[in-house]
Amino acid sequence: MYLFIAPLFTIGPFQIVVIVVVALIVFGPVGLGKKLGNLVKGTGKGVKEFKKALEEGDENEEKEEN
Repeated sequence: MYLFIAPLFTIGPFQIVVIVVVALIVFGPVGLGKKLGNLVKGTGKGVKEFKKALEEGDENEEKEEN
């Protein structure tokens, strides 16, 4: 009985090109990694401000009810 087991972790030239391109986009001169970091930071600040505004709105409603 002949069993053919294909290697699982073979890296060809196309995979190497894809890895290099992704690495250049994230860490390279384009600086997408820095831009993504700023985007995530800004999103976090926005969510925090939104939650704070919701809490203030709830407090104002409670004061108006009394």
